[in-house]
Amino acid sequence: MRILMVGAGATGGYIGARLAQAGRDVTFLVREGRAQTLRQRGLRLVLDGGGPAGPEGAPKVETVVPALMTAAELREPFDVVVLTVKATALQAAIADMAPAVGPDTVVIPFLNGMAHMDALATAFGAGKVLGSTV
Repeated sequence: MRILMVGAGATGGYIGARLAQAGRDVTFLVREGRAQTLRQRGLRLVLDGGGPAGPEGAPKVETVVPALMTAAELREPFDVVVLTVKATALQAAIADMAPAVGPDTVVIPFLNGMAHMDALATAFGAGKVLGSTV
């Protein structure tokens, strides 16, 4: 199953990194500037609690080297598209991720509120969009 994470902030970064660490086929769709940063330093998970702390009690840091793609590079559908952008970036994200949504793609948005459901249903079809909570 090919998974496209749209956004690599706190929510998308954490979920996508954990999926990648579990061996799933995950690609992050990000803007060029964010892609450059992630290529240089990786996606860092700063974990506080629930595991061994780093030196002198500092939070544990895990780094994942994610597969990355920009909108200009996106050419084919994915099985699942997980949308984790802020509501203000929704329309741009819909345009950017459109090539990733094929006949059998499922779109899973993790956004506050409900207005995004109508926008996604209009763009891709109501049957493709699943409700979700994080």
